[in-house]
Amino acid sequence: MEIDELRDYCLSRKAATEDFPFDEHTLVFKVMNKVFALTNLKKWEEGDHSINLKCDPEKAIALREKYPEEIYGGYHMNKKHWNTVILNGPHLTAKNIQGFINHSYELVVSKLTKKQKEELKNTP
Repeated sequence: MEIDELRDYCLSRKAATEDFPFDEHTLVFKVMNKVFALTNLKKWEEGDHSINLKCDPEKAIALREKYPEEIYGGYHMNKKHWNTVILNGPHLTAKNIQGFINHSYELVVSKLTKKQKEELKNTP
């Protein structure tokens, strides 16, 4: 998956936005101002095609065991709740990656307040 495909897919999630809140290299995707994905554009240019995604803790462990070369505890993140996913590894398909992005997005949405969920529901 290339950076433009990743960006397009993340932004195709309902009410998803992109931002550079930390520095000019760290592209962050949010829903209702809550982070569900982030990647470093400078590292992409250097060939490190990875993304940090939120993940259910039990699922995170299972994915790290199944794909040890492509998925590990989130770089600079809470490793219990975040995975770093290598997108140009030999074992993951675009469909896998899209599923991981969806899981991250849905986890974040599930933790929104009732008011935020209603606002999201009413977002075109």
